[in-house]
Formats: sequence, C-alpha cells, structure tokens
Amino acid sequence: MRRRRFLKHTLFFSAAMLGTPAIGTKRKPHVVVVGGGFGGAIAAKYLRTYSRGQIDVTLIEQHKQFVSCPMSNLVLVGLKDIAYCTQKYDQLADRWGVRIIHQRAEKIRADSSRLVLADASEIVYDRLVVSPGVNLQWDAIDGMDHPKAKDVVIDAWQSGTDSVRLRNQIQTLKPEGSVAICIPLAPYRCPSAPYERASLIAWYLKKYKTGATVHVYDANQEITTEKDLYQRFWQEHYENVLFYHPENTLVGVDIEQRKLHFEFEDAAADVLNIIPPMRAGRIAIDAGLATSNDKWCEVDFLNFESVAQRNIHILGDSIQIAPLMPKSGHMAAQHGRTCAYAICDSLLNKNTSLAPVYANTCFSFVSESHAMHVASVHHYSKENKTMESVKGAGGVSAAPSPEEVPLAFAWADAIWADMFQ
Repeated sequence: MRRRRFLKHTLFFSAAMLGTPAIGTKRKPHVVVVGGGFGGAIAAKYLRTYSRGQIDVTLIEQHKQFVSCPMSNLVLVGLKDIAYCTQKYDQLADRWGVRIIHQRAEKIRADSSRLVLADASEIVYDRLVVSPGVNLQWDAIDGMDHPKAKDVVIDAWQSGTDSVRLRNQIQTLKPEGSVAICIPLAPYRCPSAPYERASLIAWYLKKYKTGATVHVYDANQEITTEKDLYQRFWQEHYENVLFYHPENTLVGVDIEQRKLHFEFEDAAADVLNIIPPMRAGRIAIDAGLATSNDKWCEVDFLNFESVAQRNIHILGDSIQIAPLMPKSGHMAAQHGRTCAYAICDSLLNKNTSLAPVYANTCFSFVSESHAMHVASVHHYSKENKTMESVKGAGGVSAAPSPEEVPLAFAWADAIWADMFQ
C-alpha cells in the first residue's frame, strides 16, 4: 500500500514539474498556489473540493507549520501558548490531496507559465495563485539597518512565532518600564490588531507590572477601526497605563539608545514594537504585479486574476483592496474561496455566472475577559466592477463584553478548520 501511494505521488510530481502527463494518464489541469496563509490554504483546499479532484493542486509554502497571526496577541501576554495558533500543513495533503512543497518561491516566469523554486527547480502551471502576504518596508525607517536591529525590534506581524520573542521582552520588562507600539499609515494588515495588542499589553502591565506603561504612536489621524469602543475601554480601564499619540509617523530609530524619531518629536521605550509600512509580498512585486503605486496588486474581483498578467491570481493582503474592504485573515479566506470557484469554473468549462458575496468578521480582545467584533458584508457590483459593502449589513459590537470571548475562540476554531480539515 505504501509503495502504491509513493508511486502515485511520484508520478504526479513528475508530471507537474515537466508539464507533461505521466505515462498512461490524461493530464489534469494543474494549479500552483504560492503561500499557505489564510488565502492560499483555503484556495488550495477548495480547488480540490470544488473540482472534485479533477484539478491537481500544488501548494508552495516554505514553512512546515502554519502559525496564525490572528489570535497571536493572546500569546504576547501569556493567555495562550503558541501551539494554540499552530496547524500542520500535512492535513491538506492527507485529507484533500494537495501536493505540498516546502520551499521558497523565488521567481515567476509568466511567459512560460513556470514558477522557479529556491533550489532552482521549476514547476509548470496552468494557473498560478499568489498569496504572499505583505512585505514589511524596513528601509522606510532610518536606523533599521543596524546589525542588532532585528534583535531589539520585533514586529510580530508576519510570523506568529515572533509573538513568543516579543512576549519574552514584555515579561522581562523592568518596573516602571515602557512599551512603544508604532503603527504605520493605513492600509496595513489587520486594521484592529495594533489596538488589540495595545489593549492586551495594557491589561498585562496593569496586572503584573505595576507602574509600567504602553505608548501607542499612530501615524494615522485617529484609531482606524472601532475607535469609540477602544477609546471608551481605555479610559475606563487603562488610565495612566495606556497612552495614545495620533499623527506620529516614525521616521527613524536609534537601536543603541532605544529611541524613536518621529516627524516632530522623539521618544524612548524599553520595548520597541515597530510595525513598519507595508506593500505586496516580494514575489508579486518582483513579477511586476503591483500595479497600484508599485505597492499593491490590482485584480479582477470576479476571479482575482491580476490585471497585469493573465492566468495569475492574487489573494489576500497583497491586493489593492476595494472600498471598505479590510486586509484581514477572514477576508483573505473569502478571496481564496472565490478564486478557487472561479478557476474551477474556467478550467472545467462550467461557464457559471459569477456574482461573489462574502462577509468578514474580526474579533479583538481588549482584556483577558472582554472582546468585541466588527463585521461587514461585500457584494460584486457589475456596474463598477468591484466589491462594494452592503449597506445596513455587518456592524460593530455595542461594547466589549465577556459574552464575545467564546465567540472569538469559536471564530478562530472555525476558520482554521475550514483551512485544513
């Protein structure tokens, strides 16, 4: 049995790499997915399920495990272990027949429909789905080229595992010490997450580090989402612990002195949590797919095909978002479903009329015992050829509450199950 399974996987892999069918078989359409985050994992799974196995799918993901950024702020303050946020990619292979290659994708050769991997091998595709997340623009901040910069400054914004390193810095904070969180101009990945992070760190400091403070330096004019809820909770629970400083754009950092240089003032802190400006993931930028200000990738929202290159689809945080569409894990998952259905429809010649409608929900914790949410619903406008928010749908919590805590955990369990199980 093991020998037959090995031969089956070997024949599939050889056919995918060479772009020709294995002997005695009719080649199925082959879709390659780059990036196994919320968008990529969902796309890979649903390409297999929607096609009922009629499409071969290869997922290129350099990491052996998925570590979720949503919910990882709980790890920062010891409310959850990193294992809680971790899933194994082999579930996609075992349950859904997705071929997984744990390598870095280096280059897209669109003219020959090939993807070059880190070991210089090439894989041929009929369609390519690119879900590379974001590229953090550290070069926009003077001083981040210091050799010790990445040891002192931990963003914990791309890899959930960095949450453990940042947690260690917070746990060893001296009495009367301070934490600085720097937020870039929107758009950035997960709008509510910096404010959730500030809230949870304030809760932790108030409970375990009396006299310590957290300062939020926001490049935006005001809190970008759920402003009234955050402000009210902070005033009621974190007075003299959490301090909010709007319209403060970080331009430089002194790593040795742990000083922050803003456009109009300087500040210092013991823990520097800098979230830098962002743009589309590296491989999308290198392939010329970032057609909006050389930062974000424009797509056809019916199928998420790039406007710059046919047969390449882009998902998640790398795209130029539609009006009122957040860059979030839940939204990326909806991109993945929509894209998978559209690709199956095209490759299998179903010619279905596509009219995407999907919802997005983001839960945020403001303390150990209180959480809240913001939700939105989006539908495709044929007239404007974009996704538009549905008026009167969605909304925000009336106030953070204990009742929303189990709902937040249920949301996480459900979306992770949808990705892998």
